[in-house]
Amino acid sequence: MAASIPSPKASTLRHAFGNVLSFFILILIGVLAFSIRLFSVIKYESVIHEFDPYFNYRVTQYLSKKGIYEFWNWFDDRTWYPLGRVIGGTVYPGLTLTAGTLWRVLNALNIPLSVETVCVFTAPIFSAFASWATYLLTKEVKGAGAGLTAAALLAMVPSYISRSVAGSYDNEAVAIFALIFTFYLYIKTLNTGSLFYATLNAVAYFYMVCSWGGYTFIINLIPMHALLCIVTGRYSPRLYIAYAPLVVLGTLLAALVPVVGFNAVMTSEHFASFLVFIIIHVVALVYYIKGILSQKMFKVAVTLVVSIGLAVCCAVIAVLIALVASSPTKGWSGRSLSLLDPTYASKYIPIIASVSEHQPPTWPSYFMDINVLAFLVPAGIIACFSPLSDASSFVILYIATAVYFSGVMVRLMLVLAPAACIMSGIALSQAFEVFTRSIKFQLPGEALNTQENGDSQRSGIGGDEQNLHLWS
Repeated sequence: MAASIPSPKASTLRHAFGNVLSFFILILIGVLAFSIRLFSVIKYESVIHEFDPYFNYRVTQYLSKKGIYEFWNWFDDRTWYPLGRVIGGTVYPGLTLTAGTLWRVLNALNIPLSVETVCVFTAPIFSAFASWATYLLTKEVKGAGAGLTAAALLAMVPSYISRSVAGSYDNEAVAIFALIFTFYLYIKTLNTGSLFYATLNAVAYFYMVCSWGGYTFIINLIPMHALLCIVTGRYSPRLYIAYAPLVVLGTLLAALVPVVGFNAVMTSEHFASFLVFIIIHVVALVYYIKGILSQKMFKVAVTLVVSIGLAVCCAVIAVLIALVASSPTKGWSGRSLSLLDPTYASKYIPIIASVSEHQPPTWPSYFMDINVLAFLVPAGIIACFSPLSDASSFVILYIATAVYFSGVMVRLMLVLAPAACIMSGIALSQAFEVFTRSIKFQLPGEALNTQENGDSQRSGIGGDEQNLHLWS
């Protein structure tokens, strides 16, 4: 007996039902991510704990009372007493501005919550946002099933819970969401070639710069991926649209953050993005010339373009070397050097090496922080190679760099957690797909059509006769 072919109406119904089901699953994942982080408040009380979160709360309290202009120019004589501290130029303002804006919106809606309450619940709220961003990112790589699985895993992974519980009002509360969302918009632009998403990507990168010093991870990982695509012959106009606006607009926006300022163009953490920016323009020009010239003229032109490109790269490298030659650290910050050279902090900056979260992790730390995901990540990497796309190559590069950095500094387990959840979600989704191939899902409305098709096939009715049979 031939298998029944679902009608277009049934396919549309199935698609709509899948979207509604995915929406409700995402709502439940958000509720889970929020509620699982409230145990400290439920068991004890609604209070901000640890030193840095309380300092951030004090800054947010000042912002809500005095306004943003007073905040930018605030000299706090009670911090680092008796030296004091210029708050507006020495803190990453993303967390403070986010909580302050949320407090003002709630009060405008006649929801009279205190600044402290908003600060306590900011991290759990953004953990739900981070789970949804993980769904969007993984969906662009391997589909909605993998996205839902990865979002559920991120909602429960211990490494992220430890930094986003209620009362943990630190920069990572919003920075992980900004990190994942920036990566999502980059991959979305890479898949669609849309300049709209490229602009949103630069804005999301700006929010990440405002939120955490770990933004340098983004501005180095994305150039690494762009260079990987160029070297492996995967250059496309979509790659240019995804990368070039991010470097130009993102750097201009990053320079607006007072704590960053001209470091966005003067420090070695950002130089890789500029070099790849030059390389991608040379490659784009070569592809453009190839499309408009004959084969003989193209060889002459490409020689000229590559020669000029190499000369420009050498000139830029010489300028960069001249800029950083006077610095004893060659333009790198102490934390960046401690990542590139794990022994640097213990030799030259003991205060950084003395912090417990800056120590290298032990092997049990991986199993305590990401649990069973440590065993699923290799399977997810293998699944990303079949087939290998621009998006899947990006998450492979993400997990590889995150594993290295987490091995240098235990604090960066927080950066590894989303990558591990994405890879594990892909692995579990592929496994579920294999295990459920023999299970057929049928909507209630499809049962009648299937039965009628079967009856018509058994009675030998087909084509127009079948339609007449159904109408009669």
